Amino acid sequence: MKSTPVLSLAAVLFLAPLAATAADAIPAEDAVRFVGKEGMVCGKVEKTRYAQNSEGEPTFLYMGGAFPRHTFSARIPGDQRDKFKPTPEELEGRDVCVIGTIKRDASRAEIAISSPSSIKLATIK
Repeated sequence: MKSTPVLSLAAVLFLAPLAATAADAIPAEDAVRFVGKEGMVCGKVEKTRYAQNSEGEPTFLYMGGAFPRHTFSARIPGDQRDKFKPTPEELEGRDVCVIGTIKRDASRAEIAISSPSSIKLATIK
């Protein structure tokens, strides 16, 4: 029974940083306002596109509206694509958070994802 308070304390210490991070989430629709900054952009993946015939064979996760009127995209390099579980296509229709440096791509915001740890499934209310 003595381990219960220790486990509770460990749970609080583990969950506290997650709560602070969730409060800092940037909606995909607002990401363009944070260009040049590190951030966590969250939203529903409206569409995915594997640009197999483009340089670097990237996969795009379009968020913040339906393609081509989306406001944010996450770009996965082709050489990293096979490392993602679930696959990028399985993320379509799901809520995710993407962590990284927000850059401008035309009139939209974008994060280039460097590893699977940069994207997390989310519950967005």
